[in-house]
Amino acid sequence: MKYYAHSLPGKPAAEWQVLEDHLRNVAELARQFAEPFGAAEWAYAAGIVHDIGKYSREFQEMLIGSADNETSSEHTRGPDHSSAGAQVMDARFANGLGKLLAYAIAGHHSGLLDGKSNDASLEKRLRKEVADYSAHPSSIIESIPRLQLPLSLAQKAAREVVAFRVQLLVRMVFSCLVDADRLDTEAFCDQEKALLRCPGVSVDDLREKVREEIERIERIATEKHLQDTIVNRRRREVREQCLRAAQWPPGLFSLTVPTGGGKTLSSLAFALEHAAKYGMDRVIYVIPYTSIIEQNARVFREACGDDAVLEHHSNFEFPQDSYGAQLAAENWDAPLIVTTNVQFFETLFHHRTSRCRKAHNIANSVVILDEAQMLPVDLLKPCMAVLEELTRSYRVSAVLCSATQPALRKSEQFKNGIEGIREIIADPDELYRSLRRVKVHKLSDVTNAEIADRINENRQVLCVVNTRKHARKLYEALEDKTGLYHLSGLMCPAHRTEVLARIRRALTDGEPCRVISTQLIEAGVDVDFPIVFRALSGIDSIAQAAGRCNREGKLQDGGSVYVFIPEDAPPPGYLRQTAEEAQSIIRNYDDILSLEAVHEYFRNVYWKQGDRLDKPDILGRLAEGIRTCDFPFRTIGEIFRLIADDTQTIVIPFNGEARSLIREMKASDSRSIARKLQRFCVQVYPYVVAKLGRAAIEPLHERYCVLINDDLYKSDIGLDWDDPYFRSIEGTMC
Repeated sequence: MKYYAHSLPGKPAAEWQVLEDHLRNVAELARQFAEPFGAAEWAYAAGIVHDIGKYSREFQEMLIGSADNETSSEHTRGPDHSSAGAQVMDARFANGLGKLLAYAIAGHHSGLLDGKSNDASLEKRLRKEVADYSAHPSSIIESIPRLQLPLSLAQKAAREVVAFRVQLLVRMVFSCLVDADRLDTEAFCDQEKALLRCPGVSVDDLREKVREEIERIERIATEKHLQDTIVNRRRREVREQCLRAAQWPPGLFSLTVPTGGGKTLSSLAFALEHAAKYGMDRVIYVIPYTSIIEQNARVFREACGDDAVLEHHSNFEFPQDSYGAQLAAENWDAPLIVTTNVQFFETLFHHRTSRCRKAHNIANSVVILDEAQMLPVDLLKPCMAVLEELTRSYRVSAVLCSATQPALRKSEQFKNGIEGIREIIADPDELYRSLRRVKVHKLSDVTNAEIADRINENRQVLCVVNTRKHARKLYEALEDKTGLYHLSGLMCPAHRTEVLARIRRALTDGEPCRVISTQLIEAGVDVDFPIVFRALSGIDSIAQAAGRCNREGKLQDGGSVYVFIPEDAPPPGYLRQTAEEAQSIIRNYDDILSLEAVHEYFRNVYWKQGDRLDKPDILGRLAEGIRTCDFPFRTIGEIFRLIADDTQTIVIPFNGEARSLIREMKASDSRSIARKLQRFCVQVYPYVVAKLGRAAIEPLHERYCVLINDDLYKSDIGLDWDDPYFRSIEGTMC
């Protein structure tokens, strides 16, 4: 009797996929994926038995039934068939190595499980009574290779370190298995779809295009006699140093370049040259905010071509004719990926198959972490741990890229730091001094009225504050609204994009332009003001605000940044603590943006955080189960969140497109429509939704609320609920 892995609707059994073929295909493909990090035999072993439970009579009867109903078995799991392979591995390797593989096999459909739990767990799956699968060929079991820990994991280390390394190996093998299984199933069940997955360009192709783009930029500078300006000389030096450093052996790097120093294109040039030299498969550009992604992706597309950049984040909607790119986003099978911190790190700590599937393609890559100072403090230790292990064991070169490099290096003051970081720029201090384009002035305590008067005195000025509430107060304090703009998270992204376009036009045309904004404008937004006011905050935030001042270096005497202490103290918690640390730096340093001051600030912030550098205790939870290989994969996947999800979404009927999407969403709870609606959403705390009530909002599929009172959304400030209670407690969100 023949046993099958997948049926085809309306096709005879002779055309179905033979189960043994599927097992061997997946095993070989998984082996190929795991070769870069020395776990080829592990991945092969997982693949060869992952579906061995399909040799049961119950599963084969399900296949026959699905074919009779003309339902593709690609979307029909039927009886549990993954527990069998997990049990095979656990029994075959009694030293615990089999149990590690059992996680990957048991979870290849539903996700990684906790080792032990009151709910679903690997322990329960290993004890579960499964359908008889003894009809499998003996050659399947005979082909399971002997397992040994990869050499990179065999070295002695502290228990917490060993636990982290072992669980990451499990995750990577899991990723190899899931992707290989999905790809082989797709190749059999949907050949047309499978053919669309072939990347159109290689790392070498992109390297040549970026070289040509750099030559074009330098040629234009020569034609316009700009090549000898300080800024252009320094940008050229930065590029040259990046290209030289690309020849260094793989590992951990830092790239410390002030705003305006050409960091974006230079870091890409480094990554592509480095990847080409060392046979790496891709470059992954990781960015904290979508506003920076869109800007950087635009630069990359200009250099590499529209089809060369895979932009992958929650706000990006793939064009209808880019089906190949949509498929590549599933597993990051592309040479240049631009993504967010959320996508990158949660891929490495999640438990769901859809999120973990692409993890193995992070191996053998160059990872650029732009704005590295934005790594979340509450999760800094696990984020640093995964970067260290990726560069140590998975052929990854990681670049911490920033104008204000955080003090992540291991030292006496910061024992939790990372060892072996190499700085690409020969003299970052000298580069900072030569590109310094602003003077920072320290103001004493000022009232909102006094700041409003100062703003009124200037024709073009930006004022950045810490909370929505403060931004609203200052905006209302300015009676003359001519050339006055407001930006905050109470405006949906589409609205903010429109306002930023008007701001840029006003600045370019020399028109009045006074902007009151929360810190969202600091996230790499390309605007250039002669004067910037910044409410007291962390030194990194002050530096980001300064990056919006005299950005192009056109002011002969430089721009002016005024740091002021607002009449309302920053909200309690991390924001207030960083502001207090900044005050200490302001007292002790004449130039608070010097690299020495920035390093001192980050050292103080990290040192005082203590256990909060791993607030959910990710590393501790992993270490608890190392002796019995009981890792809480599902639990960690649920608690590792770079962005707190304690807010609720209000969809704004901002324009005709938004209203049309809302109508479509009401008719169909579609993930594709939900992504398109991201541009028209505002995030608020639950109390706001509760206070607005049914008179103002309408529930939508239990996940969203739609604003139905148009009077509550204003063209200048966004969502406006004119209630004293709301206005008095409105919090820290930007």
